[in-house]
Amino acid sequence: MPSQTPARVPSALDALANQYVEDLTAKDPFLATSLGIPGHDAEVTDHSPAAQAERTGLARELLTAISEVPDEDEVDAVTRAALQERLGLELERDAQHLDIAAVNNLASVLQSRDVLDQMPTETAEDWEVLAERMAGFPRALGTWAESLREAAAAGTVAARRQLELGAAQARGYAADGGFFDTFADEALGDAAQQRRVREGAEAARSAYREIAEVLESLIPQAPTADAVGREAYQLASRTFLGAEIDLEETYAWGIEELRDIIAEQEQVAARLNERYGTGGGSSVAAAKAALSADPARLLHGTDALQAWMQDLSDTAISDLAGTHFDIPAPLHRLECRIARTGSGGIYYTGPSEDLSRPGRMWWDVPEGTEEFRTWEQTTTVYHEGVPGHHLQVGIQTLQAESLNRWRAMLCWVSGHGEGWALYAERLMEQLGYLEDDGDRLGMLDAQRLRAGRVVLDIGLHLGLPMPGGLPGADGGAWDERTAWEFMTQNWGVEEAERRFELHRYLGWPGQAPSYKLGQRTWEQLRARATAADSSPAAVRDFHRRALELGSLPLSVLEGAL
Repeated sequence: MPSQTPARVPSALDALANQYVEDLTAKDPFLATSLGIPGHDAEVTDHSPAAQAERTGLARELLTAISEVPDEDEVDAVTRAALQERLGLELERDAQHLDIAAVNNLASVLQSRDVLDQMPTETAEDWEVLAERMAGFPRALGTWAESLREAAAAGTVAARRQLELGAAQARGYAADGGFFDTFADEALGDAAQQRRVREGAEAARSAYREIAEVLESLIPQAPTADAVGREAYQLASRTFLGAEIDLEETYAWGIEELRDIIAEQEQVAARLNERYGTGGGSSVAAAKAALSADPARLLHGTDALQAWMQDLSDTAISDLAGTHFDIPAPLHRLECRIARTGSGGIYYTGPSEDLSRPGRMWWDVPEGTEEFRTWEQTTTVYHEGVPGHHLQVGIQTLQAESLNRWRAMLCWVSGHGEGWALYAERLMEQLGYLEDDGDRLGMLDAQRLRAGRVVLDIGLHLGLPMPGGLPGADGGAWDERTAWEFMTQNWGVEEAERRFELHRYLGWPGQAPSYKLGQRTWEQLRARATAADSSPAAVRDFHRRALELGSLPLSVLEGAL
């Protein structure tokens, strides 16, 4: 496999890390598919307490094993620090059943159907594998039900709101005309095979109907409060950042960052309002209305959206390769696709280990949405594509020979990865790719949302006083109502997406702030690394060195650089 840096002779520590990847993916077929490791696509993951204990046991055994081998070079030192931090947190969370008991609208076992999007659908043989995997969903979700009940007996249950939302989402997957129905209609092969696909899809639908009932059965045991409190939040924050932060200091920083972004938006809005003749002065709302009414900035239909995404991402790769970034040839391919569930959101899935499956940018368009505004989403394409996630994850995937497979494929820290992607949005402005004030306002809208997340997420879960003097904030107490008003004033997205986002923050504490806090870390690291030489060549070299390290806990990243 190609690599950005010269291959190393694998160390004893590398061998242990590589074996862990083999052992873990054998016990977690859904993970194997997401990583592009072949041989497990027809299987499903067992989420039972016994299977979860086996996977946790692998982490415990690896931590013991690495303590018995010395570091052979600096790569080993970084690998050791990252393994100890990541696996130590995994064991800490497992002791409280936190991950297996998690229910939310974006990243829990409930969303296992997403793995089907990563599987090939080009041949009749592909559909045979898909039929077998879908037929296994009753086992996957049934074993999760066992773990949910065990966790509940030990006192760990998701909040009432998340269980209710989870049940509704499960029933949405299972509905007539829902995902599994429409997916099965695309099957290739003869009549017998298409029947097997429909039978597999029906089995998966049935499993989702049953897990909805399980989630609802746990509601009487569930906490009614959405806020998780300081101790649980601190652990969640460490999980997503790979570092411990002062929550009050971070809350205050988020407030000031939000103020600064709003002021910057108003400057851009003043220019736009003058250009469009709105008479709106520095009103951000007036500028947005003018941009949204501009036919040159509108796309109609998902075909046009997909084509626009592909063209913009292809152009970015072509422009940036060899100028501002070292982009290996295999990463020049990025597929832009429309996702299937209609739940909303834009996301990236990485390439397979052998690069036969490319990196993909997905837009999950809500049902009934036919009009799209390019000024809002130009920065999102850079976030998900290049120089954002596609460049970052792609380069990481290429490092198996120079690092090890755990570093190249399994280690993922939200503060590092999402922080890089948000950093990439600002970087594209600095490189001159957001000279258009409409696109720049869209980028600032995304930055404003991410800064607002820091404030809302920490403030709500810790019960801190709301700030005063910000749109939608009156200095009172955080709750669902005040959070919604705050989002309505500061999140530049449609109501359905705001609702999805609010439920996400309530059910996935600590994750949303990782974007902006990770961006802050990347900007600080670049400033230090290029203090003596801030030339384009020095910045390009910093980016190359940093990305070739792969995703790391933020507490490890600084030392590694």
